[in-house]
Amino acid sequence: MIVLDRPVIVEGKYDRQKLLSVLDATIITTNGFGIFNDREKRALIRRLAEKNGIFVLTDADGAGFVIRNLLRGCVPKEKITHLYIPAVAGKERRKSAPSKEGLLGVEGIDTETLERIFAPFAVGSVTDQVCRQPVTKADFYEAGLSGGAGSAARREALCMYLRLPAHMSANALLEAINLLYAKEEYEAALAAINGEEDI
Repeated sequence: MIVLDRPVIVEGKYDRQKLLSVLDATIITTNGFGIFNDREKRALIRRLAEKNGIFVLTDADGAGFVIRNLLRGCVPKEKITHLYIPAVAGKERRKSAPSKEGLLGVEGIDTETLERIFAPFAVGSVTDQVCRQPVTKADFYEAGLSGGAGSAARREALCMYLRLPAHMSANALLEAINLLYAKEEYEAALAAINGEEDI
């Protein structure tokens, strides 16, 4: 069990059940888009974030990003850590049909992947994030991932290669890369997509 000192915000009760098999943490659901009309829930999330901050882990689809953006507006930037599941095609066992975008949600992601996502943030863990050299906005610009023609397409290619959700903004992708990868891994991924583009 991975022990966390911050609550995790997820979309639904099945996501919560899945994470409870991996985490010893407070896990709060947004009830999908219900969060938009639930002032009390938004106030609770803000209050919970005041102490150590919160983690947000939504599905890798467009709806997940809409919920993330709402939470970005509710919680100060320094109090929210966005974590991402990989974009994996498939359908949860309990569902008769796949989601609109055909991707697994948090509940459908395997336990090992979820453990890997949260392990660096476990209470008592020593991460190398402090001494990592971060990827910067300038790096993104130089790589053609922001601020130019074709930037969105290059970000899509990088997301696909890194198995991150599609349609990430430059800022969201930069944040995810710095949380999940060393700069050398980012550079290797860039080299790979550049090679694919040249083919």
